Amino acid sequence: MKILVTVKRVIDYNVQVRVKADNSGVEKENVKMSMNPPDENAVEEALRIKEAGKADEIIILSIGEEKCQETIRTALAMGADRGILIKATDDVEPLSVSKLISKIVETEKPGLILMGKQAIDDDSNQTAQMTSALLNWPQATFASKIDIEENTAIVTREIDEGLERVKVKMPFIASCDLRLNEPRYASLPNIMKAKKKPIDIKSAEELGVDIKPRIENIKISEPPTRQKGVMVADVAELVQKLKYEAKVI
Repeated sequence: MKILVTVKRVIDYNVQVRVKADNSGVEKENVKMSMNPPDENAVEEALRIKEAGKADEIIILSIGEEKCQETIRTALAMGADRGILIKATDDVEPLSVSKLISKIVETEKPGLILMGKQAIDDDSNQTAQMTSALLNWPQATFASKIDIEENTAIVTREIDEGLERVKVKMPFIASCDLRLNEPRYASLPNIMKAKKKPIDIKSAEELGVDIKPRIENIKISEPPTRQKGVMVADVAELVQKLKYEAKVI
C-alpha cells in the first residue's frame, strides 16, 4: 500500500507575522518558513504505519513555489520515500488544491491519504473534505488515533462532545490532529540521504487543473491594539463600570 501525505510550507509558528506596508498580504521575504505543524503529524503517522508493516511506500506531495522542495526534503529526512512538487503560486485556494491532489491520486493510486487538519496560515480546514468529495472516498477528520486493519481502519477523532470512533473502508482520507503523535526529529544521516531521494516536479497546467483564484483579497490589516486594562477596587465598582461605562449589563 502507498500512503500519500500532503505537506504545506508556511511561516514558522514561532515567527511574529507582519502585514506588508501596502496591506496586500503578509510579509514572507527573509522570514523563516517551515512545514505546517499538523502536516508533521501526518508524516509521522505515515512512518509509523509503514514501520508496522502495513504500507510499502510513503509519497510526500506539496503544492507551491520552488522553495517547497525544502519542506518535502524535511519529510524525506524523517523517513518518507519520495516527493512530488506541483509548482504553483502561493495563493492556491483549497478547492484547487483538492483538484490537484485528486489528479495525483489517479496516477499514484494510494491506499491512504494523510494531511494536517488545517494549515496555520489560512486555517481553512477544507482540503481533506473537498478531496474526499472529489474522489468519493470515506473521510475521517481531526484524527487523534488511527488503527489500520486489513481492508478497514478504526479512527478516533476529536469532536466537541469528546472522542468519536469511526470505522472507514480503505482507501480513505484522514486529516491529522496535533494529538495524534509526537513527530520525530530527522537524524543527520537521514538528512544526507534525503538529498538523494527523488522529487518529481509537475505543474498545474500539466495536470489540466485551473488554479486561478476565485477570491480576491482586497486588504489585509493587523488587528487593533489591545487597550490597557483598568483596575477596580471592588465588585461594586466593577458592576458600575460594566453597567454605565461599558453598558454590557
